[in-house]
Amino acid sequence: MKVMEIAPRIEIDPHRRSGRPVVKGTRVPVALVLGQLAGGMSLDEVMKEYDLAREDILACLGYAAGIVEKEELRAVP
Repeated sequence: MKVMEIAPRIEIDPHRRSGRPVVKGTRVPVALVLGQLAGGMSLDEVMKEYDLAREDILACLGYAAGIVEKEELRAVP
């Protein structure tokens, strides 16, 4: 399997980070970016810490939003 772009600026490569989604052209996992934002880091702090562009971080948020939108939950009585 080769590198595959699964969303704008997000890709998977079976030889990088065990095939988990990363910011395109980096080894920075989408989950790491989201976790840092959820933990209170600002966009600017994440950009500086991981050498990412604002568009990269917004792409991670957009990717996560798309995943959550497709998620189907059912209440158990």
